Order: sequence, then structure tokens, then C-alpha cells
Amino acid sequence: MMDDYPALLAEAGKFHGEVCTGIEIGTRMTMCGLARIGISDPKGTDRKKLMVFVEVDRCTTDAIMALTGCKPGKRTMKIRDYGKMAATFINLESGKAIRVVTRMGRKQNSEAPREKPDFAGAPENELFSIMEVEVPLRPEDMPGKPLRRVICDRCGESVMDGREVEHQGETLCKPCFDGADYYRTPASRAVSA
Repeated sequence: MMDDYPALLAEAGKFHGEVCTGIEIGTRMTMCGLARIGISDPKGTDRKKLMVFVEVDRCTTDAIMALTGCKPGKRTMKIRDYGKMAATFINLESGKAIRVVTRMGRKQNSEAPREKPDFAGAPENELFSIMEVEVPLRPEDMPGKPLRRVICDRCGESVMDGREVEHQGETLCKPCFDGADYYRTPASRAVSA
């Protein structure tokens, strides 16, 4: 099932709305990652065994989401937007984790335009840098209901699952700790329903 590139590409393209280079990359990236961690039925019998960390908020992430069934709302997909075409696939049962990074953006010595890779037939090691990694996961990172909630001492908003920061005797959400609460402006005011 996870080795039929044309069918998987079509599925990812349908989910995304078109087949673009990011969907092609994400499809092959997903095939590579899942095969190496021993997941063959990510939306069926293996669905509770899989978690994915993606490092970009672009088309590639849509392909991975479409093909794995992992979603941020289900807490099976974590988006760490570092602007990298990379994803880490984790088998929660075995603990095996593989990080797959595209080689497409690497500098080349020539000024000649690069040819688009053959995503259907190119060997994985030409398309990707693939490495086994360790991903420390806390109980608060796992799928399921929130394990705890705290209130930020500055803004009064709820913070779930250990995402708060303890600083100088205060419990703070990350925006308040960083001083970068991009939601509020000096003119912000509460709006009643």
C-alpha cells in the first residue's frame, strides 16, 4: 500500500488541491520514513503507533498529513516550523525514529539551472539525507486529553501540557515570557459577545 508512488501522489494531491513539487517531495518523504520505521498501514492498524514532526508549514506537510493520517489536532503531528523540508517519523511502539531531509536545496557548484529530480524513480539517497534520531517524548506530548492546565500569571490565559515557563516566581505562557504577544496591541480591548 505505501509503495505505490502514483496512487499515493494522487491521494496527496487530492488532499492538497494540486500536485506540486512539495506534494511530490512529501509523498516520497513519507514513503521513505514509514518504510524505515516499520509502519505499513498508517491510517489503519498502525495509526496509534505513529507520530510525525514536520519542520515546514508548506505543501510537503499536507502530503505527509494526507498519507499518514497524522494531524496536529490529534496530537500525532507536531509542526516545528524551522523552514526546513524535513520530517521525523516515529514508531511509538518500537521507539525507532527517522529524520528525512530533502537534498534539493543544497548549494551546487555550477551556475546552471537545476533539473527537477525524478521523484518517482530516483533513489532515496539522491533525494534525501536520512538519519536515525532519538526524539524524547514526554507524557504531555502524547495523543489524548490534556494532562494539566495552568493559568499564565500575566495574561490570564490557559496553558496546556507543560508549555508554560516558570520565571522569577511567575508561571507564564511563552508569548508573555518572550515579550512577543503578537495578538495584543496597545489599542487591544476585550470584545463582548
